[in-house]
Amino acid sequence: MTPNNLLLKRLLETTIKDQASDLHLSVGYNPVIRISDRLIPLYKEGKLTPEESRDLAFDLMTDEQRQKFLSAKELDFSYNFEERARFRVNVFFQKGYIATAMRLIPTQIRTLEELNLPPVLHAFTKAKQGFVIFCGPSSHGKSTSLAAIIDEINKSRAEHIITIEDPIEYVFESNKSLIDQREVGLDTLSFARALRSTFRQDPDVIMVGEMRDPETAATAITAAETGHLVFATLHTNSASQTIHRIVDTFPPEQQYQIRSQLSSSLLGVVSQRLIPRIRGGLIPACEVMIATPAIANLIRENKVHEIPTVIETSAEAGMISLNRSLADLVSQREISLENAMNYSLSPGELRMLVR
Repeated sequence: MTPNNLLLKRLLETTIKDQASDLHLSVGYNPVIRISDRLIPLYKEGKLTPEESRDLAFDLMTDEQRQKFLSAKELDFSYNFEERARFRVNVFFQKGYIATAMRLIPTQIRTLEELNLPPVLHAFTKAKQGFVIFCGPSSHGKSTSLAAIIDEINKSRAEHIITIEDPIEYVFESNKSLIDQREVGLDTLSFARALRSTFRQDPDVIMVGEMRDPETAATAITAAETGHLVFATLHTNSASQTIHRIVDTFPPEQQYQIRSQLSSSLLGVVSQRLIPRIRGGLIPACEVMIATPAIANLIRENKVHEIPTVIETSAEAGMISLNRSLADLVSQREISLENAMNYSLSPGELRMLVR
């Protein structure tokens, strides 16, 4: 084993032992881990040289991945560390040097309750068809929440579940369901291509790791319309912004049709943030939009700006506004008012709710 492999092994073991969420490797800096949203330098390891940073990255990759990385200048892939832990890895160039960001993926898939997610999300696991979107900023738990949803379906009913991911994060063990997991780059060339192929693979449930283009979005909506239960993620900040983003990716002449399809196929949108907890760790704050007839009508008639008001006034239908979720966490002394204000999209309204 080379010295760099020994260093890599030590860094990964530290990440696992300290229950860090991420490990960062950049030239001129000590290795850095992230714990409860705080970056912590590993001073005992010393600052990385260009050669060390390059060798650490290359030790994570296969020969084929190295060639692809050197050609594309960045690469996403998953890394299995001694069958003990999985990491989602992104290797990239910065200022001409190679840097690496690694996300630790827990081996145990937690339940919705263990993740402190709203109980109303159980309803999505019982649906037979429709479209559910999880949104929020990067690194705020969308994949973890989706894994909990998929695993609940897996344990409760016999379905054929197909996931399309880049890269595969959580590895599911088939329980009552049959689960096929496809990785972009390894098992398929693109999200859109894999999603089109699912129509010939007899799925009941489809999970799309990320909707990156109009073709993927249109195919996902069509799949939901034609009798499948489809889950997807999007990097947006709210339910209304999610609808806008999907519709706006299409040319004007197609937007009415997409709004019409969304209004009939959408089951709900969950927007989440991971907020630092007062006692340490992170806890999710969630906006939950349920596609009631009123919501469907607003989507169809292009009155998406009115959706936040409907969410705020539809608690009896299971809807939760982000500010209400934040205010509840403050009142339960789970998070500080300062952190709640930092994550709110309308801090003035939140302050009134807390009072």
